[in-house]
Amino acid sequence: MALNVAVLNALKSPDKADLKEALRKLDCKLEDVLPELNESDGKPYYRKLLFQNDEVELLVMNWSALECAPHDHGESHGWIQVLSGVSKNTVFEARDRYLPRELFEELHEEGRLFFAPRKGVHKMKAEGGGELVTLHLYAPPITGMKVYDLEACAACVVSDDCGAWWPEEQRQRVKEIRLAYSENS
Repeated sequence: MALNVAVLNALKSPDKADLKEALRKLDCKLEDVLPELNESDGKPYYRKLLFQNDEVELLVMNWSALECAPHDHGESHGWIQVLSGVSKNTVFEARDRYLPRELFEELHEEGRLFFAPRKGVHKMKAEGGGELVTLHLYAPPITGMKVYDLEACAACVVSDDCGAWWPEEQRQRVKEIRLAYSENS
């Protein structure tokens, strides 16, 4: 994939607007990332790191029919661009050591960009049976992502090589957290 890395290397402590503008300047199309995609191997998505430095990371993901777990992006924030298909994004309110509460769902079609704020909790899935491919630009690179298991009333800070699902390997479980139900859950 021919990626204009100068656009990404120019980002220094980028804010929300800087990241969105960089994603627009990259002007990535589905055909640009198709060679980078692979099977999800029973997971909600396959992800490929396209670029990373100390400031940002750019990933492409192709989604299976599975929904990812509710999760945050640690101290990172960023934009998600739908390159193909339709994404169903469910946004949650998370408070301290309480089970996150679902706030709303939204659909994002091909070409749409949507923002993932610091500590924002959401989950995604392909909607409508089509192929979902998304491009993600985060600052700083994601570390300390927290994944939630709503049925077990638990959360887990996962290792950087784990996606937005409950880790199967013990080494990917950095810290497990028991959650309490709140009156609003």
